[in-house]
Amino acid sequence: MNITVPTLLVDKDKCYTNIKFMSDKAKKNNLIFRPHFKTHQSIEIGNWYREFGIDKITVSSLRMAEYFANDGWSDITVAFPVNVLEIERINSIAEQITLNLLITSHEAITILNEKLKSKVNFFIKIDTGTHRTGINPENTNAINSILSESIENDKLIFKGFLAHSGHTYKASSVEEIKTIHNEELRIMNGLKTEYIKEYPEIICSVGDTPACSLLDNFEGMDEIRPGNFIFYDLQQWKIGSCSMDKIAVAMACPVVSKNDERKEILIYGGGVHFSKEVSTLDDGTPCFGYVVKLNESGWELPNEKNYIRALSQEHGLIKASDDFYNGIKIGDIVGVLPIHSCMTADCMKKMFTLDGE
Repeated sequence: MNITVPTLLVDKDKCYTNIKFMSDKAKKNNLIFRPHFKTHQSIEIGNWYREFGIDKITVSSLRMAEYFANDGWSDITVAFPVNVLEIERINSIAEQITLNLLITSHEAITILNEKLKSKVNFFIKIDTGTHRTGINPENTNAINSILSESIENDKLIFKGFLAHSGHTYKASSVEEIKTIHNEELRIMNGLKTEYIKEYPEIICSVGDTPACSLLDNFEGMDEIRPGNFIFYDLQQWKIGSCSMDKIAVAMACPVVSKNDERKEILIYGGGVHFSKEVSTLDDGTPCFGYVVKLNESGWELPNEKNYIRALSQEHGLIKASDDFYNGIKIGDIVGVLPIHSCMTADCMKKMFTLDGE
């Protein structure tokens, strides 16, 4: 493949390994596996999942739901609080497929009640500690208010409770991830116990990548929805969700300049390609990605002395070890393992397998 501009590379074999790992875990725990497709946003990569018998997916927007519905995915959860201004799109998609929406307020369910033309399933989003969105699990008045409103309309079908403990992404240890996950299970099982008599087919849906990657206890849960695991990234590696060899994407970037004085390499690859998600080295130095040498089978494991220290719109500045710096010349292509692969894929809009697909 002739690379001349920043190009996102995907190691298909690693992706297959990662999908199989998570699919097997779901089967072992008797869970519905509904992977989140916002990580790759690709019909082609979506088809890789079909080879493992997966037929239910999660997305983060109605536009994304349309995109995958047009490729034959017929059971889609939009894991984002319903945007009532998109009611026409909701009705259009719900005519074609099983559409599952997220409700976080009485106001939203009231508007749906008035304007829905086709049946939709809905989950009530529960805040299990991230404090981004969702209903406080102790606020049963709010939950009951939503359920009471939905009873009036046979187009609104209550499916259960959905949670995303995204604060695992900021955990500093596997033990902390386990603590967060166990609290999520406690909350969700409590709700399930309270409502299962009235709603015997209730589903509890969870699934952040760190917990799903590292833990095996999903007692009482019915469904998991991890997404980032297909690619993983440096953020996941740093918190212990994966080993470095499981990271399945790297950005290929042209080397355009070198500074002998600072031992820095300038690449064509900036914030518009990676986003500006940042991590830190052990000494607290900002890091926007580890730099790797590309080879015929993909890329080498990184030396942590070679990293992007700064990003601007189109530029990336690599701080390099002497050996790496001396082995690179202008016109070479280097690889960068991203901090957050979901954001990087979204910035790039397209990617290539190592075989050039």
